[in-house]
Amino acid sequence: MIQIVSDALTAAIKPEGAELCRLQDAAGRDFLWDAGPAWPRHAPVLFPIVGRLAGDGLNHAGRRYPMRQHGFARDRTFTLIDQAPDRCAFRLTDDEASRAAYPFAFALEIRYAVTGLRLAVEYRLSNPGTEPLPASLGAHPAFRWPLPGAGGRPHSLTFETDEPAPIRRLQDGLLLPEPQLSPIEGRRLALSPALFDADAMILDQPRSRALDYGAECGPTLRFAFRGFPYLGLWSKPGGADFLCIEPWQGFASPLGWDGEFAEKPGLVTLPPGGEFLAGWSVDVAAG
Repeated sequence: MIQIVSDALTAAIKPEGAELCRLQDAAGRDFLWDAGPAWPRHAPVLFPIVGRLAGDGLNHAGRRYPMRQHGFARDRTFTLIDQAPDRCAFRLTDDEASRAAYPFAFALEIRYAVTGLRLAVEYRLSNPGTEPLPASLGAHPAFRWPLPGAGGRPHSLTFETDEPAPIRRLQDGLLLPEPQLSPIEGRRLALSPALFDADAMILDQPRSRALDYGAECGPTLRFAFRGFPYLGLWSKPGGADFLCIEPWQGFASPLGWDGEFAEKPGLVTLPPGGEFLAGWSVDVAAG
């Protein structure tokens, strides 16, 4: 584990997947899911896809490559390229193993930093190759639900602005074509396990770039994101003790679509030498 600290916050990141594994305040409260039996991850990095491809296969130039849900970055060991008491950075680049599933040159850097009660995470995806780089990239942090110190009080999300647009849902991990009525009322989404009986809620037209998560009279997390156009919300069906707040560039393949990967909806395509920059942050309020 690589540990970074401020005067009020400690974060721990492991090189395997460059995955955030702990987010703890000075009182010892850990706001991140502990990767318990319900779901064995904390905050995986989603690359080079977000969600599933039809048949778990990527089509490119007449060949089909195996590609599991959310891609391979979460299971690869990143190289530590920078470390200081309050920050660290990791890099993953293409190699023979990655090209067997994803035949593109890439370099992905992820930077973590803590300042006071804020954790900031930055992503830089670049194309060092000579051909266009089609890709998706996403974050998947899982926060405890209920949050420490909140007891059994109901939790909610409060967005920075009204969210009237319909949401999208999945069937067998693939994006359904029909938008669905959103359960968000104005700026507020009252959280309940039943929201996730049909898998993730996907906001493909979010107005907000920040939201508050928590219960009244308890600790609150202020979550903000930039560069990512979409937002997913997920908890494991059945009432697991976590909520994932997931900013994405990309989403699962539409149901019935199994075409050339470069034409998949939701991708970013980088020209040779191009870069994609995005990030998210979380601020802990004591409550």
